[in-house]
Amino acid sequence: MLTKSNMVLRDVDILKKSKVVVSITITTLDENKAKRLEPGAPSPQKRIEALKILSKIGIPTVLRVDPVIPYINDFEIEDVVKKAFEAGVKHIISSTYKAKLDSWKRMEKEFPNEMKKLRNLYFKFGEWINGYYYLPKEYRLKIMKMVSEKAKKFEISFAVCREGFLELNFAESCDGSHLLNEGFSDFHK
Repeated sequence: MLTKSNMVLRDVDILKKSKVVVSITITTLDENKAKRLEPGAPSPQKRIEALKILSKIGIPTVLRVDPVIPYINDFEIEDVVKKAFEAGVKHIISSTYKAKLDSWKRMEKEFPNEMKKLRNLYFKFGEWINGYYYLPKEYRLKIMKMVSEKAKKFEISFAVCREGFLELNFAESCDGSHLLNEGFSDFHK
């Protein structure tokens, strides 16, 4: 189950009896920035609390640090991973921001100075892949290495799904499905 919401907690009774892994996205710990990045989503603190509650009752949890955006949230990676560790997260997935015209315009409105710095990185030096502008490969690798190193530091499995860079993965699956059997003890009750 993948969500940006803490509302998953209302279904705890069902989840406890299911073969499920819950994946929650947190892109920043900064409340104001989160409102601008993910309008309408619950606060990062509420999502961290949901991860903590789910982990405590034995439901395997995954943190999605996605998207990582240079100049906006890349410098927060260690803090986000540390909070995930404290909440009992078992696996981390990460990816960088993929630009499309509509999302770029929204981001430009919310973060004009930062996006101005990123314009050439994406549109001049970046790569066009499957309808998205990606950061240059070397830049993406640098960011994903940083996330991978922080996950290792806190002994949380890690995978990068959409970037390539399979050499950075140290998990049995990208999406955390390798954790499915961990929280399965109440299934037949």
